[in-house]
Amino acid sequence: MHDAPSPSELIAAVKSFIDDAAAPQLTGHAAFHARVASNVLATLLRELEQRPAAESAEAAGLRAILDTDMNASVDAMNRNLCARIRGGEMDAATPGLFAHLKTTTIAQLSIDQPNYSGLKAALSTPA
Repeated sequence: MHDAPSPSELIAAVKSFIDDAAAPQLTGHAAFHARVASNVLATLLRELEQRPAAESAEAAGLRAILDTDMNASVDAMNRNLCARIRGGEMDAATPGLFAHLKTTTIAQLSIDQPNYSGLKAALSTPA
């Protein structure tokens, strides 16, 4: 077995270098780009840590709402869900729909924008 660093460890090492060694030496536009790079790497770390469970939960939620084939892709199920909402077959009164949409939105925000001001409120409000 090869004992190499994991992708998460590699990303964390680069982020640490930017945050601790490079960024403090920079000013102006270069400092701004260092902060952007650090934020991108933080997002990648959250993607690696959280995305698999989020996608699994999303798929399970879609299957339950749509009562669909276990082999359908998440993309296909989302297209189906959008078509049903657009077509008026599903709306806010559809059992489980609001909870599913809230759960998937919270999961996405937790990865993309974990400091978003509305995320804390959304997490504290029942679906």
